[in-house]
Amino acid sequence: MGRNLYILAATFGVLALISLVLSFTNVAQQPGSPGDAMLWRTTAIVLCCLALVIALAGVLSSLFEQAERRHEEQRRKLRASRRP
Repeated sequence: MGRNLYILAATFGVLALISLVLSFTNVAQQPGSPGDAMLWRTTAIVLCCLALVIALAGVLSSLFEQAERRHEEQRRKLRASRRP
């Protein structure tokens, strides 16, 4: 699951970069364009924050999966040492 969250965070990060680049090009300042430059920058900030939160969730998910694996290994070793 952690890998999927990393991919999702990277996608939002790329979309944030695209929004930020669009805010500095002439596309955002043309009449009839989808929103003004401030809207593109706000979208970029929101997408970047969302990407950071999702990346944090991916890190925590991987961390807990690793802790669970180590706990299971310790439990197996303990059971194996108790058996004569």
